[in-house]
Amino acid sequence: MAVRHYTLDFNLSTPVDSASVVPGLLSVFHEQELTETVHDTNGHGYLATFVGKNGRLVILRVHSHGLVTIDLQCHEGDNFAQLDNLLNALEKKLKVLLSGNITRIKRLPALVRGAKVDRYWPTADGRLVEYDIDEVVYEEDSAYQNIKILHSRQYGNILVLDGDVNLAESDLAYTQAITGNGRENYAGKEVLILGGGDGGILADIYIDQKVIDGCKMHMRRTCGNTLDNLRGDCYQILIQDCVPLLKKYVQEGRTFDYVINDLTAIPISTAPEEDSTWEFLRLILDLSIRVLHPEGKYFTQGNSVNLKEALSLYEEQLGRLSCPVDFCKEVVCVPSYLEQWVFYTAWKK
Repeated sequence: MAVRHYTLDFNLSTPVDSASVVPGLLSVFHEQELTETVHDTNGHGYLATFVGKNGRLVILRVHSHGLVTIDLQCHEGDNFAQLDNLLNALEKKLKVLLSGNITRIKRLPALVRGAKVDRYWPTADGRLVEYDIDEVVYEEDSAYQNIKILHSRQYGNILVLDGDVNLAESDLAYTQAITGNGRENYAGKEVLILGGGDGGILADIYIDQKVIDGCKMHMRRTCGNTLDNLRGDCYQILIQDCVPLLKKYVQEGRTFDYVINDLTAIPISTAPEEDSTWEFLRLILDLSIRVLHPEGKYFTQGNSVNLKEALSLYEEQLGRLSCPVDFCKEVVCVPSYLEQWVFYTAWKK
């Protein structure tokens, strides 16, 4: 059974003695039949827990630096009206007890932990986001990764790979950005697409059949009918590791007008020598530029605009390729990411 976690915070202009606050709150806790246990904080304010017969747990903390926090935990099946009344009573009582000393009151919606459907995902720069996810429509483990497609009332179905939000049906801005935002004419051109298993970009190479299976069933708004067949009049989808194929193209001297790398974002790690993902990224980047036509363009995603150090490291890698390149970048808001995302275009000098 899931657990709901409520928080109520009072920021104060000056610290308060717990003796002036706690006695006034005890009547509220006793009315709810909550049993009090006071804990030793070694002089760092006041800490008490209050436990109810129905499994409710309240943590009251009066911090020595001018902050009063209340955390309430309960089971998903608890009486929400009673919980709301308890929080209202505590907030009302604290407003009286701390009158004239309050700079801010913050009461957040409940954090639901252990629910059947996970609604919480971190952004690339480490912020917690709660999505309006109400259903897991597809989940499989392949030899490469865990694949989920989750339904969001706001964003449609969302593809999540190994816990990372990849693309939602709402994210046309992503597909447009990684293909040049309408500035390119692909008619009659040879295009090599690495990744793109969601079908938003017509895939030429991808390594995971199960991603394709899930997306063609549950992300039709993104892929249309492009994943229904592995071969069409002007495209072929190859389900295999792209590295040996890229090396084969290099040996054959084959080139492409466009190479679109949709395999992975730039690693968050800022230690390229210690992170194997950076090694993989450098390999793909070097091979991609080597199969690029002299007048061709290379498109890829970067990462969150807030990850400035990681983006700078990537731009350093662009300057160390065996074939010199110039590049430009563009910042785009991808709806389901809830953050600004950087995209790169590179071409041979």
